[in-house]
Amino acid sequence: MSQDELIPEPPEGFVPSQGRGQFSTLNGPYFHKPPQNGLVTQAFFALPRHTNGIGLVHGGMLSAFTDGLLASAVGHGTQKVGVTIHLSLDFLHMARQGDWVIGEARMTRATKDVAFAEGWLRARGVDILRASGVFKLMERRS
Repeated sequence: MSQDELIPEPPEGFVPSQGRGQFSTLNGPYFHKPPQNGLVTQAFFALPRHTNGIGLVHGGMLSAFTDGLLASAVGHGTQKVGVTIHLSLDFLHMARQGDWVIGEARMTRATKDVAFAEGWLRARGVDILRASGVFKLMERRS
């Protein structure tokens, strides 16, 4: 790990996430808190590789992180795998290299085949993104 990849201690209550798949492992590392009252909380520390040419966290990074966050809320709520059918993002503000980006999401509704979730990201106490998604529900592979 290079000097640019050093990550400070995560915010209180967060622990490293494991088993998220290769894409998320390469984009992370990600952290999480245990779900509470249906709320899933995850975070990442914005490293240089997460930013664009002007030092802001790249919208693609925020999108990928949010997609996983909402899918986790659906998984927690249904005990099934949620595959993204639709993802809607509103970019409200920016995050910068060196920020902890913290996301919260909850499943809002589920049918037999699909589930709905909403969430938001914050950095430095400021809302930076609002999201909603629709997910196809699938059984987990054994």
